[in-house]
Amino acid sequence: MRTLKRTISFWWIVVPVLLSGFWLIRQDRMVNSQMYDIMLKTLLAHSVNEISVSEMVRRSEAIILDARAKNEFDVSHIKGAVWVGYDGFSKNRVKDLDKENEVIVYCSVGYRSEIITEKLEKIGFSNVSNLYGGMFEWVNQDNDVVDNDGQITNKVHAFNQEWGIWLSKGEKVFDE
Repeated sequence: MRTLKRTISFWWIVVPVLLSGFWLIRQDRMVNSQMYDIMLKTLLAHSVNEISVSEMVRRSEAIILDARAKNEFDVSHIKGAVWVGYDGFSKNRVKDLDKENEVIVYCSVGYRSEIITEKLEKIGFSNVSNLYGGMFEWVNQDNDVVDNDGQITNKVHAFNQEWGIWLSKGEKVFDE
């Protein structure tokens, strides 16, 4: 009987602690999908400041840089974004930007933009962040993207079939 009471007392303590731990983990995520978050936590080096989609929405004065390939940018991009690319990126692509302004860099999921963010820091940008979850999370959280004419579009370049699984909303576009 005494063992049973100890067991019950133990679970009265452990279960709430475990549940609060799961709640804290849930609150710590910057993306809506737990599986996407796990993949990002493994994929990214987390070597730069990361910003969530909801934080980015509130920072309307920030300069937004797109670190995807030009063909991805041409399908759709975040309104106001400036294409800087990933392959062949050079400081010449950002030479006209004020290094003191807030800059947010994104790509499809955040991997390429994390590397570009590191490069921007190395050349003197002091207030730069990587969009955690990238454009996929931007769209997954019901934010608009535009085409090259500035028109809202449902199309999103999903990079390829493997990476496209993380895009749960929008019309996936792949290269032919």
